[in-house]
Amino acid sequence: MSSTDLVPTTSGAQAVQAQTHTDGRQFLTFRIGEEEYGLDILRVQEIRSYEAPTRVANAPSFVKGVVNLRGVIVPILDLRIRLGQAGEYNAFTVVIVLNVAGRVVGVVVDSVSDVLELSEDEIKPRPDVPAAMDSRFITGLGKLGERMLILLDIEAMIKSPDFGLVD
Repeated sequence: MSSTDLVPTTSGAQAVQAQTHTDGRQFLTFRIGEEEYGLDILRVQEIRSYEAPTRVANAPSFVKGVVNLRGVIVPILDLRIRLGQAGEYNAFTVVIVLNVAGRVVGVVVDSVSDVLELSEDEIKPRPDVPAAMDSRFITGLGKLGERMLILLDIEAMIKSPDFGLVD
C-alpha cells in the first residue's frame, strides 16, 4: 500500500459536505397509548428513566412536578395526560428532556422508539379534520411503510398558554 492510497479523492471540504448532507429531517419517535409520535431531534437534550418528581402545589394535573437535573430545576409535564390519555408508570415510562423556548422541560411518554430520518416526500401535511389534539401542535404526518407518525411542534405546544410555562 502506498501513501497515496490513504489520500481521499475529494478535498476535505467536499468530504465533510458529503458526510453532513441529508435530504430529510430527523425525529425522535415515541409512543403514547397506541399512537406513535415524532418530534424534532434537535429539541431533545436527553432521555431519562422516569423518577417521581417533587410535586408543585396548585399545578395542573399534567404538571407532575419538578426534578433537579444537574443543578437545573426542570418542570416535568405528563404529555400523556395533556393529550387526554391515561398512562401508568412502569419500566418503559421515560422522560424526554427538551430544550425549547429557552427553557429545559421534561415530558413523560410511554416509551421511546428510535430516531428516524424522514425525507420531504415522507412528510405529509396535517389533515384538516377535527381532532382531539389542537392541530396547531401538529406539523404533519410522517409515513414510513405502514408506520404513521404524528409529527409534533413541541415548541409551539410548550409555548402555548395552556401549558403556562412561557410568558
